[in-house]
Amino acid sequence: MSDLAGAMTDAAAAVDKQIDRLLQMPDGPERRVYEAMRYSSLGTGKRLRPFLVMQSSRLFAVAESCALRAATAVEMVHCYSLIHDDLPAMDDSDLRRGQPSCHVKFDEATAILAGDGLLTRAFGVLAAEHTHSDPAVRSELVQALAEAAGPRGMVGGQMIDLIAETTPLDIGAITRLQRMKTGDILAFSAQAGAILGKAPAPLRDALRGYGHDLGLAFQIADDLLDVEGTEAEVGKSVGRDVAAGKATFVSILGVERARSQARLLADQAIAHLVHFDGKADLLRAVARFVVERRS
Repeated sequence: MSDLAGAMTDAAAAVDKQIDRLLQMPDGPERRVYEAMRYSSLGTGKRLRPFLVMQSSRLFAVAESCALRAATAVEMVHCYSLIHDDLPAMDDSDLRRGQPSCHVKFDEATAILAGDGLLTRAFGVLAAEHTHSDPAVRSELVQALAEAAGPRGMVGGQMIDLIAETTPLDIGAITRLQRMKTGDILAFSAQAGAILGKAPAPLRDALRGYGHDLGLAFQIADDLLDVEGTEAEVGKSVGRDVAAGKATFVSILGVERARSQARLLADQAIAHLVHFDGKADLLRAVARFVVERRS
């Protein structure tokens, strides 16, 4: 795990430098939205999604500069989703990653624009020639991330999550919700290196399967932290799902069955990596990390 911690720290630092460079502050009155974008994307978070992009890229000897740009684009999309998720119209959360949420630090309108800014900047980064010399690869990255982040992915999952506040969901519906809301972006992140490396379909599919199982394991662990964790550990409010009476993996399965299911999904994720031998050891370690983490 120490090797994983060091690698994740290094990747996070590299992503921070890239975000800092890509979100340079202008002098005009639009400066405030840049401040909010930088506040919500710099110096915080595990950077799990960009780490997956960078590690999957190494499986195919993708240039680190290209992998880093794709990784940063994914993190921008993730940070946008957190800004909007915390808004009063959504989860109405005042705390994110141990600090005031964007709308609390600034205001709701600025937070909405900061999320919009991060989302659109992300696609501009992917579409730029510096990300890959082949326009077909850039186009495929843009299309795949749009699918993962859009109404058939993360946005659709968030819509179902809002509906779940007033409508009971069974385990199948919750699994679909979390696959869309969390799993699709993680699956894209795991597959992005294969897209950048122009890998054959079986290897792309293996990494996508890894990402999907990892995403569900990650979400179950999140549900467990909402029940068992503290605000100081998690860096955001806990117990909100229970208070709202919302169905989750934990509320339906119970704590121990949910924990067992998370471990099973982590094992399934690892099984998808059989094609990559020792080159994927850090990806295997990530699967174990997501179910053991305390934040």
